[in-house]
Amino acid sequence: MILGITGSFGAGKTTVARLFAKRGYEIIDADKIGHQLYNKKTTKNKVIMEFGRKILTKNKIDRKKLKKIVFHNNKELRKLSWIMWPEIIKGIMSIIKSSDKNIAIDAAILIEANALPLVDKLIVVKADSRVLMKRLINKGKYTRKEIKTILSSQLPQNKKLMYADYIIDNSKSLNNTEQQVKRIIKSIKINNQ
Repeated sequence: MILGITGSFGAGKTTVARLFAKRGYEIIDADKIGHQLYNKKTTKNKVIMEFGRKILTKNKIDRKKLKKIVFHNNKELRKLSWIMWPEIIKGIMSIIKSSDKNIAIDAAILIEANALPLVDKLIVVKADSRVLMKRLINKGKYTRKEIKTILSSQLPQNKKLMYADYIIDNSKSLNNTEQQVKRIIKSIKINNQ
């Protein structure tokens, strides 16, 4: 079984993925694959060609410098996605082929990247917009403007929900979210017998 776990930036996809990991699922983290790709020569060169050598520190892509460009400009963020996502999908497919476990793919733009054919079932994690913004601000990694740019580059939450086989509302407690994960796993087992 291959699950896709997606949702808006800050909705809690990674938290949900960890709950599936506790229940034996192998987690494929699309962001982690993306970060590793910055060190792959072909991908690195494409990113440098698009954004210039100003994103380098000691001949390596400096994600902080790149972040300053793309998280303030929707168009630039889309350009980066067009470079990265085909490569991320290849990385995901490679892990799927080598695994014999149930898999959950943690990816913010699974729908936007046309990666739905990779998954058997799609889980969309949602959160109340005030909860989402508060979580992201409290992390201290992003400004309000950066958060709004990232969110505006993604499919809106209500549109993502239209693709969902399962929806997890992650606006409340971790225990509440965990109960929803348990119900989904139970439903998947029943439907696959």
